[in-house]
Amino acid sequence: YVAAVYEHESILSPNPTALVDRQSALELMGRNLDIYEQQVVAAARQGAQIIVFPEDGIHGFNFTRSSIYPYLDFVLHSHSVKWNPCREPYLFSDTEVLQRLSCMALKNKIFLVANLGTKQPCEHTDPHCPSDGRYQFNTNVALNDDGMLVATYRKHNLYFEYAFDTPPEPDYKLFDTPFAGKFGMFTCFDILFFEPAVNLIRQYNLKQVVYPTAWMNQLPLLSAVEFQQAFATAFNINILAANIHHPTLGMTGSGIYTPVKSFIYHNTEGYGGKLIVAEIPVVTTDNKTNLEKTPSRVSEKGNEQLPPLFYAEMMYDNFTFVPVWGEKGELQVCANSLCCYLNYRRAALTDELYALGVFDGLHTVHGTYYVQACALVKCGGLSFSTCGQEVTHASAVIDFQLWGNMSTPYIFPLLLTSGITLDFADHMGWKNHHYFISKNRTSFGLLTAALYGRWYERD
Repeated sequence: YVAAVYEHESILSPNPTALVDRQSALELMGRNLDIYEQQVVAAARQGAQIIVFPEDGIHGFNFTRSSIYPYLDFVLHSHSVKWNPCREPYLFSDTEVLQRLSCMALKNKIFLVANLGTKQPCEHTDPHCPSDGRYQFNTNVALNDDGMLVATYRKHNLYFEYAFDTPPEPDYKLFDTPFAGKFGMFTCFDILFFEPAVNLIRQYNLKQVVYPTAWMNQLPLLSAVEFQQAFATAFNINILAANIHHPTLGMTGSGIYTPVKSFIYHNTEGYGGKLIVAEIPVVTTDNKTNLEKTPSRVSEKGNEQLPPLFYAEMMYDNFTFVPVWGEKGELQVCANSLCCYLNYRRAALTDELYALGVFDGLHTVHGTYYVQACALVKCGGLSFSTCGQEVTHASAVIDFQLWGNMSTPYIFPLLLTSGITLDFADHMGWKNHHYFISKNRTSFGLLTAALYGRWYERD
């Protein structure tokens, strides 16, 4: 099927904490919706059957609970009501944004997924009801090619979004399409947690996911395109990921991902939005990765000089590292219950320092979650203290096999090359209670090769 995602440089309120009236809010949002409309037309012309827009693309961000209120549409989160906002605008008030989105879908005969702020009045008898008598949600809506509202999803894992409430229960939301079957949806930070993202995919055996996001890149392990691809690979699914475009805030990186191919956009220099349209296969059966090459365990040679262990902060976590020196070698490094092993060979020696790092513990900055990671990374400079820094360019082409005795089945294989480009592993999977990833000659200089494990039970 043909899919489209749009990375949108949103027009932002100059002062998001100021209180404005509904009319002014609609004016600002209308300017973003005008751009959406152009992109829907362009995508439909290229044969797209579905288009996905980013999180916060219509209203922006950094609001307070009261300042965002005029920007919120009323959306009913019930399955019982069949509603076409474009054809039946009179059914509910404060649905101007939804009506415009619905009409775009209808006019262009395309499925459309967008993110907006929504409100729902609640009774004080409801124990969860906020003191101001209303819920405010960060919401994705899916509209079919007739403009019908077919699914709404309220973001569960909020990322410092004080204007919004967490829904009382996680939403598991799907919608059906004639061209690719069922799609699931979740938003941004949700991708790092079991609920609802992983549970949704597993429970409904989903093969297609739409993913609006407003993601701030964090190298070396959590740049947007790197993790989006790893997620598609780990679950053997297609992901349509639309990010916002604000390079000064580190926000860029969208793509259409299949388990074996990616169509991505990552641009920290230029301004303006970017439409990606790609034809991708409907993923069906689980084609498990082939496990021909078995990692050989590192031989314990007693008299060899072992490289020094050192510690450095990476992603705000205290990693234990060993330097990756010389043209080739075998290394291991352990922390808590996790041991990581690396066999490597460089195509040519370059004056770049690489290191193999391990972390097995609770990550506590900008969210709390348990991580098990084995990571081969390029360091920022030549001293140990630069390992873990954000690096975007590398020239060393490396053959490697990386494996670890991970305690969780949820492993995201990361493979990032120079200029924030993506590569695909030759082999990966489980062998003898170890997860491994291997690659003969990366296509560009290697930035990161990592196994990013999420041990959800220990969050």
